Amino acid sequence: MQSDSAFAQALLDETITLFVNGEPESAKLILRDLVNATVDFEALAEEIHKPSKSLHRMLSQSGNPTMSNISAVFAAIKRVLKVEV
Repeated sequence: MQSDSAFAQALLDETITLFVNGEPESAKLILRDLVNATVDFEALAEEIHKPSKSLHRMLSQSGNPTMSNISAVFAAIKRVLKVEV
């Protein structure tokens, strides 16, 4: 995904669409895969000043991230991948 920014952007767009359309469980799982394949949880944790274990929990299927945490994750992914949404 790091070498194919169009694919990474498509996954990020799909994640946002799923959230907006009321499918947060699916969105979190795709977002988790996107983080694993690109940013890495440790780097993301440093970027948004949250423990990586907390990020793993919030992006699990049963996780319940706040809007500010989701926003921070999206912003960090945008910065790292240099993509727009």
